[in-house]
Amino acid sequence: MSNYVLNTWYPLAWSRDINNSLHKRRIVGKDLVLYRNSAGNVVAHVDMCPHRMLPLSQGKLKGDVLECGYHGMQFDCSGKCVRVPGQDIIPSNAVVATYPTHENMGLVWIWMGDPALADTSKVYDLPQYHDANWSSVEGDALEIGCHYLNLADNLCDPAHVNFVHLTTLGSSAGEDVPVHHEKQEGKLITWRWINDAPAIPLFQKFGNFKGNVDRWHYYHYHAPSIAVIDFGSALTGTGAPEGNRDDCIQIYACHFMTPVDEDTTIDHWLHVKNFKASEETNKALSAEFRSAFQEDKVILEAIHQNERKYPEHRPIKLAIDASPTRMRKMVQGMIEAEKAPAKEAVAA
Repeated sequence: MSNYVLNTWYPLAWSRDINNSLHKRRIVGKDLVLYRNSAGNVVAHVDMCPHRMLPLSQGKLKGDVLECGYHGMQFDCSGKCVRVPGQDIIPSNAVVATYPTHENMGLVWIWMGDPALADTSKVYDLPQYHDANWSSVEGDALEIGCHYLNLADNLCDPAHVNFVHLTTLGSSAGEDVPVHHEKQEGKLITWRWINDAPAIPLFQKFGNFKGNVDRWHYYHYHAPSIAVIDFGSALTGTGAPEGNRDDCIQIYACHFMTPVDEDTTIDHWLHVKNFKASEETNKALSAEFRSAFQEDKVILEAIHQNERKYPEHRPIKLAIDASPTRMRKMVQGMIEAEKAPAKEAVAA
């Protein structure tokens, strides 16, 4: 787990998928067992009985008590053992590690670091998700066979859209338009405008534009595992580049990345848009996103396989790599900052 930021809120699962039965999940290389207790809260334990190490996900949930499937030891929602069949004394170390959770934007979030630092006000939130003038649709939990920072590279990179997503999110227009980026506190923004060009296929279908448009892409990366893409279009000449978005189509494509382990990432995605739509339109829009993200999956998995085959290769750097490079430095800085107190304690 040393290669991950731990003192952060990670997306773990869709709230819709966690009920009062046992669910197994994996994050930062650690297996967890989840369930929803009688109060409606999500409980997350390490998936291992402290006795003989059987995964607790192979046990039973009895009310709010989790019973190990091997010798019947029972653990409450805090992870404390409350029963050992056949004896009255409960060992003081009969405890299962338990992690703080919180729910927001349809997701279960988890804190894998120091529980004393788990401030729920720091859980990511997009105001438009709760705005009655906007509409949101939950997508999938897309499993991608790559390291989560490879997916983060992709989500700090508007340039790939012109080549990977020609039938959905991109077009050949703007291939040579420069990409800009700016680092803010805990956040990296990457963007570009493509002005006076035909609408991309997605907006041709859902935007009803009658002429060329000014199109923007703002990639908001919140270290280490959240990327929210603000993209949209307005008719050319209506002032969108100057800040007037009164008459436009605007969508936030939200990517909440779960770093499962070194080889696997789960992309929990949803979209939030500035217009109401029928169920049929929402399904059609989700299908477009699903197709686009599948295109990313194919590329990212192929890259990951080559990284494993050729570990000695050092990729060349291009101008478009400035933002992904800075993103990785941000994450590495967070990891090193977490390790620093431990190093200082050892030195003392």
